[in-house]
Amino acid sequence: MKEILEKLVSGELDIDEAERLLKANNILEFDDVAKMDVERNERAGFPEAVFSQSKDYEDLLLIIKKYLDKRDDDLIITRLSQERYERILDDLGENSFVFDYNRRAQILVIRKEVTKKDPIAKIGIITAGTSDINVAEEARVIVEEGGCEAITSYDIGVAGIHRLFPQVAHMVKEGVKVFIVCAGMEGALPSVVAGLVDVPVIGVPTSVGYGVGEGGRVALDAMLQSCAPGIAVVNIDNGFGAGVFALAIVKND
Repeated sequence: MKEILEKLVSGELDIDEAERLLKANNILEFDDVAKMDVERNERAGFPEAVFSQSKDYEDLLLIIKKYLDKRDDDLIITRLSQERYERILDDLGENSFVFDYNRRAQILVIRKEVTKKDPIAKIGIITAGTSDINVAEEARVIVEEGGCEAITSYDIGVAGIHRLFPQVAHMVKEGVKVFIVCAGMEGALPSVVAGLVDVPVIGVPTSVGYGVGEGGRVALDAMLQSCAPGIAVVNIDNGFGAGVFALAIVKND
């Protein structure tokens, strides 16, 4: 970075070239295993996240160690099994890190310190059924890590639609800026919520279902086809993406 700035001052680089080089310099490379986006927190409002599911454990551990050696930001590990979490605790537990593991969402946040800040906004998270909670919890972790307060209400789907209205009314009174709505089966719930509120709704199709609804494709298609305005849709079971998108909305409000 110092070399780039010296070249900018001396006139060897113009400001656009210097900006491009600084952005490139913000990527950390760990033994050809991973390239880390170290400025993600400053740019997007939440720290670097590592998808662990398909990674070799030794590679995953190397990434975690190298990142924590170089950065003071939190580190998010997604799709992390209980077994792998316990191995990470055994390998890193002697360090003075704070490990916050959500078993249902299978997501781990590693912190060097815990700080309390006032929430920047409130985000409502709803599920159609209890089987959708793991996806909703992934979104909740991301929303809270991004500095927002999550107000949750689970198992209030269209099969008993009377359960929905008081919960949505409560969230509206609380001033939520975005709704994240997770549903499998026929995926109808985001459309219903979007027809009731005047803020953005993020539909999250889940892989809960059987027959034609198995795997979540019917829920995805239904949400994409919704006639209710104001809905955006993420991929099947993508609670992480929904949480990130909700943060992008409230931080640019």
